Amino acid sequence: MTRTSTPPAGTASPRRAGARRGRAAPDEITVRPVRRADLDHVIAIDTLVTGIEKRPYWQRVYKRYGIGFKGEQRWFLVALAGKRVVGFLIGEVRDWEFGSAPCGWVFAIDVDPTARQAGIGTKLLAALTDALRETGVRKLRTLLSHDNTLILSFFRSQGMMAAPLIPLEMDVAP
Repeated sequence: MTRTSTPPAGTASPRRAGARRGRAAPDEITVRPVRRADLDHVIAIDTLVTGIEKRPYWQRVYKRYGIGFKGEQRWFLVALAGKRVVGFLIGEVRDWEFGSAPCGWVFAIDVDPTARQAGIGTKLLAALTDALRETGVRKLRTLLSHDNTLILSFFRSQGMMAAPLIPLEMDVAP
């Protein structure tokens, strides 16, 4: 499930809001690939936001997206305010699934609640879209819960809109 802590459209500007609270301004945020030493910080952010500690899951995600194999189009990015991890994004290119040409997918994005409204989610998404453009990918997609208005507002503020896909599901266990 995709999450974010970037402000909904129409709220105070990220620079003003962040500066007002003594937080890092967007130009003080750096984005880079995750490192093993970042994993505890990623887990802490996810636990804080979701209320569920999922260390084994994040270790598997790190092995697949953080270490990965050269040439694979996968990204596990972290945002730093100084040396502190304040957000992360995980995405990849998926080829020909659902009948579509290769496209980028965001499957996780989150920002530490204490660092919200500083443009961190925007910087993370921009880093992924830049990487996707370099690979020739022309579309970016994600899935989210219909009642997660925070992430929906964030993605809409970034120019995303409804896709020509309909997600379907069914129970497989009694």
